[in-house]
Amino acid sequence: MKEFQGKHAIITGGSSGIGLATAQLLASQGAHISIVARSPSKLELAKTEIEAAKVRSEQRVNVIEADVADRDRAEAAMEKAIELGGLPHLLVTSAGIAHPGYFLELSPQIFEETMAVNYFGSLYCVRAVLPAMLQQKTGHLVLISSGAGLIGLYGYTAYSASKFALRGFAESLRPELKGTEVNISIVYPPDTDTPQLAAENKTKPPETKAITQSAETWQPEDVAREILRGVLNKSFAITPGLEMSLLQRLHSAIAPGLYWYLDRLAANARSN
Repeated sequence: MKEFQGKHAIITGGSSGIGLATAQLLASQGAHISIVARSPSKLELAKTEIEAAKVRSEQRVNVIEADVADRDRAEAAMEKAIELGGLPHLLVTSAGIAHPGYFLELSPQIFEETMAVNYFGSLYCVRAVLPAMLQQKTGHLVLISSGAGLIGLYGYTAYSASKFALRGFAESLRPELKGTEVNISIVYPPDTDTPQLAAENKTKPPETKAITQSAETWQPEDVAREILRGVLNKSFAITPGLEMSLLQRLHSAIAPGLYWYLDRLAANARSN
């Protein structure tokens, strides 16, 4: 993957999970890295891990503290990343949160916060970075959605809505970027062994656990490799694994049967 050597990648949510794994993989390919996250302590720890993956002493690893749900702070973070790392070749919006639960038991604040981080947090960063990519006539935007952005899942009324919004945004922006030399991808990862998944498991209803435990859990490093492979291939939809590939291609056709299967899992969980 020498295509990334010397290029600058900005990664939100880069202090853990898929974002960190992607940053480490890019560093091992010779890229300059800027990661954005909310926790200073996690950022410093992540910087050490990314530094260890570098292959050239001149590679730069920048850490920027910001909450991308705040438009001013998100825009300032992108400006600082460009100032420190140079014009960006790659933007990966991996910052995200999830809080599963029964719809009527989730507060409106959870819905607002989930949409603010997962959707608007990506949108703000794209708006801040895209002009620089268009100016240099090269670049790639990578939005991290979810399998829950392809089909609504029991217990994920807040999360699925935000990830569906990302899908609509990416599908609408894609044709606008045609002919500009700036590409866009949207990633639909399966369940991945990350701190976010561990947090989700604390509030998942039994029905949600019954549904999600039937699927394979991926490692973030494996998802990161699929992301970079998709970027190199200029793939619009990046779907790690057979399940996500089939769901992305056939979700409308298989939805009735899939709904029946998921409803059955939920009903069995309730009866136990």
